[in-house]
Amino acid sequence: MKNITVLFLLFLSSAKIFSQRNVKNDFEKENFFRVGFNAGLNINKIQGKSFKDEFRYDYDLRGFVQLNFSRKFGLQPEVTFVQASSEQSNDFSDIYDNISLGGDQLNAKLNYLQFGSLLNLNVGPTQRIKLQFGPQWGMLLHEKVDSLKTSRNIFKNGDLSLAGGIMIQLPFVHIGGRFVQGLTNINNIDNRDKWKNQSFQLFAGFTF
Repeated sequence: MKNITVLFLLFLSSAKIFSQRNVKNDFEKENFFRVGFNAGLNINKIQGKSFKDEFRYDYDLRGFVQLNFSRKFGLQPEVTFVQASSEQSNDFSDIYDNISLGGDQLNAKLNYLQFGSLLNLNVGPTQRIKLQFGPQWGMLLHEKVDSLKTSRNIFKNGDLSLAGGIMIQLPFVHIGGRFVQGLTNINNIDNRDKWKNQSFQLFAGFTF
């Protein structure tokens, strides 16, 4: 009876160790290469006296790959289509009265293709919560501005920015948010007023 009890206790101990090891291994499981897609809300504005200091609601579509070098560190190259918009203030007509036909409160809509490379830092005991930070470069695909005398682009074709945020990544789906601050003065007219993009982005999608 004593031997059976000892064997039973050894069996329970082994089962417990094996179970803990499996849980730990489950936490450590992550493919080196993954692909993902998401869509979300782009809450944006253009900083500068020429535009109203208020956020507008647009959208973005993103595709990315993840290179997971370890349990704590990875890179996420990505390509994003971003639509942004803003409304001009009265100061635009005061500063640039020679190119505006319609007076104040003119709308601008911009479409960008952004290329980014974000650092993923996994926090906690699993790889499910990722802190993200990195640079982005946006190529202006199209701009539409109401009532202008000139046919030339008033926004620069390129925009360098920094993005930082968080992503919660489950085995198949993910959600997240980030803040993006433009570093480039996108004013293509002159240097009388500096314009910079700024946005908060909320997204959800799938990872394979």
